[in-house]
Amino acid sequence: MIKTLPLAQGKALPLHRRPVALLFLMSFAMPLAFATWNALLNNFVVEVAGFTGVEIGWLHTLREIPGFLSFLVIFVLMVMHEQVAALLALATLALATAVTAWFPTIGGIMTVTVISSIGFHYFEAVNQSLQLQWLTKDEAPKVLGLLVGAGSAASLISYGVLMVTFDALGLSYNIVYLVSGGLSLIIVIYCALAFPRFQAAEPQLKGFVLRRRYWLYYALQFMAGARRQIFVVFAAFMMVERFGFAVHEVTGLFLINFLANMLFAPLMGGVLARFGERRVLMAEYLGLIGVFLAYGGVYWMGWGVIVAATLYVIDHMLFGLAFALKTYFQKIADPQDIAPTAAVAFTINHIAAVFLPAALGYLWVVNPSSVFLLAAGMATCSLVLALLIPRHPLKGRETVLSGRVPVATAAE
Repeated sequence: MIKTLPLAQGKALPLHRRPVALLFLMSFAMPLAFATWNALLNNFVVEVAGFTGVEIGWLHTLREIPGFLSFLVIFVLMVMHEQVAALLALATLALATAVTAWFPTIGGIMTVTVISSIGFHYFEAVNQSLQLQWLTKDEAPKVLGLLVGAGSAASLISYGVLMVTFDALGLSYNIVYLVSGGLSLIIVIYCALAFPRFQAAEPQLKGFVLRRRYWLYYALQFMAGARRQIFVVFAAFMMVERFGFAVHEVTGLFLINFLANMLFAPLMGGVLARFGERRVLMAEYLGLIGVFLAYGGVYWMGWGVIVAATLYVIDHMLFGLAFALKTYFQKIADPQDIAPTAAVAFTINHIAAVFLPAALGYLWVVNPSSVFLLAAGMATCSLVLALLIPRHPLKGRETVLSGRVPVATAAE
């Protein structure tokens, strides 16, 4: 029988059974399945089902519906321990990834994608909650950076093996999906059996939490979700459609991405701890404005594949700084709000994702540059919002517009 331990006791266990070890294993298992699915997706749907920008837009719109409905995880948490819910969602993602190639039609691909998306988005919502509950405010910036690095390492291994073996061994999509999903599932089973259930000190509220004082966090989440859709859907699709990238070339590009992030994210954790969320997020958004404008230049000026690939790597590195939003919320939130707010924030993050990919898919076939110009505008809005983050955010000092916090309150 799996024991339930208070979090403080869990942190005294041997290192390989502590809460942070579980966070690292889950952070490794998720991209092992998802990164492989993502690396093959554009080639798979073009070669097998003849997708154009319209179909890929609709695919990602359907994929984001579970993200928009992430708030429903609150009902799951009413009857299920958060740790169990995270592992169950991760198992769903792994299984759906494993059988992706069994359904090579437009309808089949979209159905399996929605199922895997339920696992992915529910896992991410609950995992974010566990991270912020299990890590102290002092250790969160550096550990979150290391967790991003661990996920990048899993993707690096997955993509490295894929790049070297896919063409050389004549692997099929079915074999690759089965292996990656299966390995992820094995890790999930190990996590379910090897770790006790950890109980955080602060019981989480059972219900919806939508507080006025979190408005800036909600706004930043909304803009991040809208902006990220353009990167996820169209940046990689551009490499296949415009430059004719094969599977091993797309995988090689992703390999470089995750090698850079594996080194960059832990470093940025230290930078975040030193300079704070305001400066880190401002740097991210300034960089993204430049990248998206340059993406447009790939079409306007006819810049070549090297420029496009370099921009893609920089883009991916900048999006890796998104964990600064997590630590910003951790600093301003009531501890019991973390789980329900994580679910609500995930829904807010996906509001634009429900309609944006499909709508922009139609714009893409007319004028691809306009899609990236729109993304640059979104990054500019995010930059303006980031200016409202205080240098030292905390409860009662959520934005620079908030009143000053009494010393006694700040000490709490």
